[in-house]
Amino acid sequence: MFKNLFDLLGVESQVVSHKERIISGVGAFLGIFIAFIISRQFVGDLNSIIIAASMGSSAVLLFAVPHGSLSQPWALLGGHTLSAIVGVACAQLIENQLLSASIAVGAAVTVMYYARCIHPPGGATALGAVVGGPAVHELGFQFVITPILLNAVLMLIVAVSFNALFAWRRYPVHKNLKENALDKEELSDMPTSLLPIAHEDFVYALTQIDTFIDVSESDLLQIYELATRNKKL
Repeated sequence: MFKNLFDLLGVESQVVSHKERIISGVGAFLGIFIAFIISRQFVGDLNSIIIAASMGSSAVLLFAVPHGSLSQPWALLGGHTLSAIVGVACAQLIENQLLSASIAVGAAVTVMYYARCIHPPGGATALGAVVGGPAVHELGFQFVITPILLNAVLMLIVAVSFNALFAWRRYPVHKNLKENALDKEELSDMPTSLLPIAHEDFVYALTQIDTFIDVSESDLLQIYELATRNKKL
């Protein structure tokens, strides 16, 4: 009964160690701490809370889901920067704040789609440009560079440096694609058709990766490789 309810609600069932969960929390703390300090220098204490909120969402992705496509560098930098541009433009061109905020978020999503840099916190960045208050509005398009892009770059530097401390974390994902790719000899040993994979094989594979999986192509390949390898043991 409870399993069906959890499945219906989409409760995550991936096996992740306590160490990995704590590491994610520590990384998120470091990232948002730096972002908050930078934001406060440019827009003051009150308005920095609004801006830091979108960066806090990025911290969740960068440190809890470092392998996800929404967490990669272009998604982070492009998503925040383009959304900030859209938000500032809407704030300057549309007087009605309710309409301006709504259009800013919708337009930011569309722009991120076309630019292939979907990053959910970008919606909050666009919204913050509209409802951030006088200190944010006075910055105009400078808001795009400082504090938004500056914060995003610093968050990226922290994410790359922090995740590099742990061998099982691959950020950016592209950095270790060659290490995870199967060479020609391994490919020749692989069966030509897919083998059935039991639940326990997937559990084993996930414990070996020991991180939240946001289902990217490289992660699926790695999971399959580890699961089939376990069947041979």
